[in-house]
Amino acid sequence: MKKAIVVGATGGTGAVITAELVKRGVPTIAFGRSRQKLTELAGELGHPAHLALAVGDAFRPDDIEAAAKDADVLFHCANVPYHEMASKLIPLGESIMEAANRLSLKVVAIDGIYPYGRRQMEQVTEEHPKQPHTKKGKVRLAFEQMIFSGRWTNTRAMIVRLPDYYGPTANQASYLGGTLEAIAAGKMAFFIGNMSTPREYVYLPDAAIMVAELAGRDTTYGQNWNIPGSDMISGHEIVRIAQQASGTKKPVLALGKGGLSLLGLFVPVMKEVVEMLYLTKEPLRLSGAKYKRHIGPIPATKPADGIAATIRELQRKTATKSN
Repeated sequence: MKKAIVVGATGGTGAVITAELVKRGVPTIAFGRSRQKLTELAGELGHPAHLALAVGDAFRPDDIEAAAKDADVLFHCANVPYHEMASKLIPLGESIMEAANRLSLKVVAIDGIYPYGRRQMEQVTEEHPKQPHTKKGKVRLAFEQMIFSGRWTNTRAMIVRLPDYYGPTANQASYLGGTLEAIAAGKMAFFIGNMSTPREYVYLPDAAIMVAELAGRDTTYGQNWNIPGSDMISGHEIVRIAQQASGTKKPVLALGKGGLSLLGLFVPVMKEVVEMLYLTKEPLRLSGAKYKRHIGPIPATKPADGIAATIRELQRKTATKSN
């Protein structure tokens, strides 16, 4: 990997992948819609000389092409809100793939677990059947088919699949991001799904390490790769760790179908979460066997350490902004 461009660099996964690439000394272009957010990201990273900023619209392949001419790897970290997924996810992906195809770039697309549908394995490998039963799962499967279609003759792509995630950059892009942000701020928080069933989460800095390792190898393209988390953990335990780290104990309310539907009257994205609640009752756990076999050991920060670090970093960011 000689030079990378991260499309969607200020989002939850984009920011942490940009940070990991910069840490490794890889010349990196952070591409996003907001110059202010890009500038803030550069400031968080210490304004490294090998980080360039590019403002543009990911739905316009010309914008990406103009920014990425010296790159050889493109990280597709851009996303769309839940309630716009059906209409915008594929056009967004096509724009990014079109730009990559024009420049013969390799593509690393960050995606989730929705295309697998209901769990059919104790630990889900990359060979798990893709039988989505939800609207979003079907759209995500169509996204995969578009990425790997024969339309893109000048590029090679991989899809990297993450479970739900957390970390200082996660924000509202993940189920857990908003919960931890509220706890860090000492506010009442919401937790999506029941809080008793242990579920899988990956700490974003760990995921970024694995994504960077995969991106740097020619043999990994043309495939799906699962990025597992560490220990399964319940919502009750997450809240206990987060509240202990934050020094606050405001209420945390679990949101099921009824609560999400009610909130959806005011926040459209919440209504769209309802069909994915099956994952909070029948959680998937990703297998890391393929990664270990081809790449090596999996970095797996313990939730107690990762959640506490996330809370501290969120509080530090808030304090910095208020000064």
